Amino acid sequence: MYRRTFLATGAALALSRPALAAGTALRIGLITPPAHQWSKSAQGLADRLAAKSGGAVTLTVLPAGQLGSETQMLQQLQTGALDMAFLTIGEFANRDADFGALLAPCLVKDIPGARALLAKPTAGELLDKTRALGLVGLGFGLAGMRQTLLRKPAATVADLAGRKIRALPLPQEMDFWTRIGATPTPLPLPALYDALSNGQIDGMQIDFEGTWNSRYFELAQEMLASNHMIFPMVAVASARRWKVLPDDTRTLLTAEVQSALSEILNAYDGLDAAYRGQIEATGFPVHTVGADFFGPAIEGWYETWRVKTPILTKLEADAGRA
Repeated sequence: MYRRTFLATGAALALSRPALAAGTALRIGLITPPAHQWSKSAQGLADRLAAKSGGAVTLTVLPAGQLGSETQMLQQLQTGALDMAFLTIGEFANRDADFGALLAPCLVKDIPGARALLAKPTAGELLDKTRALGLVGLGFGLAGMRQTLLRKPAATVADLAGRKIRALPLPQEMDFWTRIGATPTPLPLPALYDALSNGQIDGMQIDFEGTWNSRYFELAQEMLASNHMIFPMVAVASARRWKVLPDDTRTLLTAEVQSALSEILNAYDGLDAAYRGQIEATGFPVHTVGADFFGPAIEGWYETWRVKTPILTKLEADAGRA
């Protein structure tokens, strides 16, 4: 009851906030820690909004899940209690399987391929689907390509049989790991360090940035540089808040969010290489593997999900895979 009252009150306060002439105070929520590129770019967005509006538009950045989980933040966006958020693709794939098509294994080979894919019309169709959730989709970002971190080395995909690999609780991800013989094991991000340390999981799919910043490699024996999946982010605004903002504020926000997303999309070319280099500099083994490492499981995955989510075929065409 308290939570429902809080959200309702927050929505009322949000809708009564003054317009640009008297100053517009906005908030953006993220689950990433302050050191993560998404959080850094969000702070850069806040700085530019303040500078370009002469201080009339302020944006408070709330990283590291200060406002709760992404599910909770989405609810706050829907009521108008939160203005903006950078949300992972998982929060949308849980509500519309079409978003999960972006998690197709080996859909693109690298960050430039991912960046190009997210600029294509099919990704735009997915962005438009955020309207049904009471959101305004402002664009896509991404994190680094997904790699495979293991407590014990794996020379072939057969060596992953039965191993517990942390994955997001999304049907597309779970199906991928199941098909290669592993046991997908959903766990929340804050639990990963201890789970890897005590053997609750045998590995995880993770990017180089998260591996370095959280020191996961100190608990493992090998990293497969597999680049097997992209991990998009969706920048959204609350539709309730958006419709009461002045036109010039919306114009400014749209332009500056696009600038922040471009910064993120371009950053990971260098970030993936830099973080991989830092990990390897410690002497930790990182071995590059291609799509062939995963064997026929990938094509089996596509055969199934083209039927379940036909938009996948369009994404394949956009990616040059078809």
